[in-house]
Amino acid sequence: MSDIKFLLARKKGMSQIFREDGTVVPVTILEAGPCTVTGLRTQEHDGYSAVQIGFLPARDKHVNKPQRVAAEKAGVKAHRVLREFRVTDTGGFEVGQELKVETFSTGDVVDVAGASKGRGFAGTIKAHGFARGPETHGSMNVRRPGAIGACAYPGRVFKGTRMAKHYGAKRTTVKNLVVEGVDQEMGLVLVRGGVPGPPNGIVEIRTAKTGANQGGSN
Repeated sequence: MSDIKFLLARKKGMSQIFREDGTVVPVTILEAGPCTVTGLRTQEHDGYSAVQIGFLPARDKHVNKPQRVAAEKAGVKAHRVLREFRVTDTGGFEVGQELKVETFSTGDVVDVAGASKGRGFAGTIKAHGFARGPETHGSMNVRRPGAIGACAYPGRVFKGTRMAKHYGAKRTTVKNLVVEGVDQEMGLVLVRGGVPGPPNGIVEIRTAKTGANQGGSN
C-alpha cells in the first residue's frame, strides 16, 4: 500500500488548543471523510498510478450522467466531489473501500490544498499592494494604477503587467502543516495554522511532499 496518506475534508473554522505545557496553538478544524475509493488508475491501463476518491454522497439527480454511469459501473454511490491522488502503488486500495479520519495521526506533516476565498474584482492596491498617489489638490492619481506601457517603443503593453483583476478563488496550497490532533468520534482533523478557503470549503489533505516530519511538539 502507498505510503502517501490523503483525504478530502470540509473546512469548519479556526480555534485554538492548549498543550499540557500551557502553550496555545492556533488550529483549523477540518471535517475529514469518510471518503470512498471510486476508482483506481494503473500504469498498465492508464499510464499513471492514482486513486480516485469521492466525498459527500449525492443523489442521482444532482450528478451528471457520465459521473452517474461511471459510479454504477464501479458499483459505488455517486459523490458530489471527486479527486484523484497520485500514488506509487495502488496495492492495498480497492474500489468501494472507505477511508476515514483514522488515516492521519497526530504529528503527521501534511499539505492542504483548496480554493482561496473569492474577493471579487479588486484594484491594484488591494490585489498587488501598489502604493497610492498623493491626495493633494489637483491629484488625479490616488488609487489609479498609473502608466502601463512605454511610448513609441515597444508600442504595446507587456504581458504579465500587474493590473486590476478578479482576486482570489484560485487553487492554493499551504505546505508542511502539522496535524495537532485527530478526533475519531467526531471525524475531525486539527491542523496547525490556517488553510485556504471559506467555511465549509472543500480541501484536500495529503502527506507533505517536502519537509521532514516536524512532530506535534514544535
